[in-house]
Formats: sequence, structure tokens, C-alpha cells
Amino acid sequence: MKVTMMAREYPPNVYGGAGVHLRELARCLSRIMDVEVRYFGGEGSAAPHLRVKGFTPWEALRCAAEPKFDAVFKTLSTNLAMLCDGIDSQVVHTHTWYGHFAGLLAKILYRVPFVATCHSLEPLRPWKVQQLGQGYAVSAWMEKIGIEGADRVIAVSGLMKEDILRHFDVPAERVEVIHNGVDLDTWRHAPLSDDLRERFGIADEYILFVGRPTPQKGMEYLVDAMDRIPCQLVMGAVGADTREYEDRMTEKVRAKPNIVWIHELLKEEEYIQLYSGARVFVCPSIYEPFGIINLEAMSCRTPVVASATGGILEVVVDGETGLLVNPADSGAIAEAVNRLLKDPEMRRRFGENGRRRVEERFGWDAIAARTKGLYERLVRPAG
Repeated sequence: MKVTMMAREYPPNVYGGAGVHLRELARCLSRIMDVEVRYFGGEGSAAPHLRVKGFTPWEALRCAAEPKFDAVFKTLSTNLAMLCDGIDSQVVHTHTWYGHFAGLLAKILYRVPFVATCHSLEPLRPWKVQQLGQGYAVSAWMEKIGIEGADRVIAVSGLMKEDILRHFDVPAERVEVIHNGVDLDTWRHAPLSDDLRERFGIADEYILFVGRPTPQKGMEYLVDAMDRIPCQLVMGAVGADTREYEDRMTEKVRAKPNIVWIHELLKEEEYIQLYSGARVFVCPSIYEPFGIINLEAMSCRTPVVASATGGILEVVVDGETGLLVNPADSGAIAEAVNRLLKDPEMRRRFGENGRRRVEERFGWDAIAARTKGLYERLVRPAG
């Protein structure tokens, strides 16, 4: 059996959790079936049972009249380019609205089953109007026709399934929950190197945030909380949705001497060190369909303070692997972080519990097996 995956993000172009998800899913699926990945980029590669090819937008489709529309035009043209090589797979599987349009057309043109994985939902991200302008209505339309036209929709959490059923005309039996995961061999506790500490001026005691600078991630609430937290905050935050938001966050951070903002993508092993060395990892998202960053922290035995929203509720167990707080509440963030900073035994216990939970529930091999099983049911339906 062979699957063709289509998505915006894939190494080396990874900006968030969706790209990490596809990288790990493709790697593990390629151990048990043939996998092809088509993504937004100019590079390709081939390995046993895993072929990767990048596709670029048509430069002729530029919108001089409204530059904010360029992102949508680029997405549309890249989706079409992905289809020109033909499809010889038994299943097409797309990730996020960036790939769903290509998946729907592949189903129509090449008569193959179409699976769509949702990592977030456009109706729950209205602030993207600032990024795309009226192009946001087009991205929402592409997502809608993709999800409603898919043979199966994968939700990365139970709460996301509820959101899909609430916002789209999809029968419940066509939506299946398959959680995100983490590479258990790679993501494990590792000491913070002297080089990394010195390069960025990281203190002996610090808390950590990793994520894109976007309203969805709730950065401002953590930044405001730092007035009441007596240690350093290290922020690994790149890939802003809009320049305006990043500029606003830059101004807020400039007034906080206890914040170090790392404005560059680091190597995976460096992120592992940052997670491992942190006293606490903080995920202040106001909208988070799953939150793979929490799995990464838990894998490194780091306790978590996270918003009680979305898929986070299926990952972080309050009072066992971390502390959950109300979204958009700087005071609650500060109180929870300070509680953990004052209690080394609680931090140790939460860290051990978090690692155990990840090992028991979120390994990629099991996720790949469930995904292949879904493909098989579509290609060879019972009876």
C-alpha cells in the first residue's frame, strides 16, 4: 500500500506542530508501507519507502493590488502544482487547509480515497484576518470544502472532533480521533550545554515557552505574568503570523529584563536541552487543538503549566503532570508557575509522571499503525 501526503510544512520547512507531526508520521509509516510526501518547498529526497518532493507557487500569480492575498494565491497554485505529477497511491492524505484543496481535487481527478487531518480550524482563528485580509475567507472556504469532501477526517484530539462536528457538515462516523505523538527515543532528558547557555545568556533557573508569535499562543499573557515570577523566561518563538503582532510583543518584552527571546530556529537537540533544563514549561495558548509542545516538555521530564483549553486537556493531567489554568489569565499563570518553583518535589513528581504518560499513550509507532489501519478500511471496506 502507498499513501501520498500533501502539506505546507515538512523538513526543512517546519514552523509548528503540523510539520513535526508529518515528519514523524511519515517516518514511522514508511517502516510499514510506502509513503510519498509533497510539500511547499524546493527540495526533495528519497529513502527506502519514503519519497519527498517540494513544490513552489507560480510566481505569475502575484497580487499587486492587495499583497495580503498573495498567501492564498500561493497556496492555491502550489496545491494545483502538487497534482500535476499524477497520483499512483491508494490513498491521499492532507494536513491543514494548506493541503486540503489538493486532496479534494486528487479524489475527484484520480478517484482515490481522501483523508484530511485537522491540526487547527480556521473558524476558531478569526485573528488571521490581520494576516490574510479578505483572503481569510478563501482559506476558510478551502478548509470547508476539503473537510466536508474528505472520506475520513482525522482530529488530533477529542475536543477537536467536537469542533469539527460543530463547524462543518460532516457525519460523526467520518471523523476519527488519532492523537499527535512524540519520538520517545529522541525526546528525552538531556543536560543544557554550556555553549547554548552562554550563546543566549540563559540563567541557572528559567522557565520556557516554545511556539510561534501569534495571538493563538497567548504569549502576551505569559509576558505580563513575568512581573510576578522571580526567574528568567526563555522564549523560543519564531515564525510570526504577522509582523504587527511580533512588533507588539517585541515592545512588551523590551520592558522585561527577565525575558530572553531566541529569534531563530534551533536544532532539535538544542530544543531538547532547553526543555530539559527548564524548571517549568509554560503553554499559555488561548486556542490549542492539541499542543505537541506539551508532549515534548513531558518527554523531557519537565512539569507543565498550560491553559485548560482544547486538546491540552487530553495531554496534561492537572495535579499529576502539570497545572492547568484558565486561558488569558496572567495572574493564574504566575501563581501556578510560582507554586512549582517553590516545590522541587512536585516538579520532580510531575516530570516523572509526564514521561510515563507519554510513553504509555503517545508513541509514534502506535499512531502510525492506527493511521495505516484507517487507510486499509477505506481501500478495502468490510464486506
